[in-house]
Amino acid sequence: MSVTESVQRQIAKVPQGEPFTNSRFLRLGSRAAVDKALSRLVEGGAIQRVARGVFVRPKQSRFVGNVMPDVSRVVEVIARDHGETVQVHGAEAARRFKLSTQMPTTPVYYTNGPTREIRIGNLKVKLMHTSSQRKLQHAGKMPGLALSALWYLGKNNISTEVVKRVQEGLSEEEFETLLSSRMPAWMSEAFRQYEAGRVHG
Repeated sequence: MSVTESVQRQIAKVPQGEPFTNSRFLRLGSRAAVDKALSRLVEGGAIQRVARGVFVRPKQSRFVGNVMPDVSRVVEVIARDHGETVQVHGAEAARRFKLSTQMPTTPVYYTNGPTREIRIGNLKVKLMHTSSQRKLQHAGKMPGLALSALWYLGKNNISTEVVKRVQEGLSEEEFETLLSSRMPAWMSEAFRQYEAGRVHG
């Protein structure tokens, strides 16, 4: 069986709309042979290239045609491929918890890898290096998103109302995970005040 056929057979098992990288197929042949096979499949329309070295089996919607995978999902796949941890940047995290209405123009993620820009479709995405493991806790999960939002808001903008809103966006289990995270004293204090208020309220 040729490398192209082997790659094609493996791709058929990948769910439509789920991004994957070329490294997934390196056991099937040399990198050059795998890249050539993937290029042929892109030309034939069997798969689409969404970023450098990242592909997807097109998912069709009768309303919008091709459905592109979520940017976060593509970033996660790229990060995993490079052995990196990534976390949604605080500005976007705060927006998702309805703590800010600011819409970041360029999606930004924290990473323990190098700072760089990647292009996903027509979108520029920024990966910003951080050496703070606390900022990468629970990466890709809701408690991690909450931490990212709180770091972004900072010491002077965290109130019991903010903590309440964060709790409303999490399940009970997720909130417990958040409470047991490593956080700076000012963040812990906001949670302590919130818990105390709930007890007395």
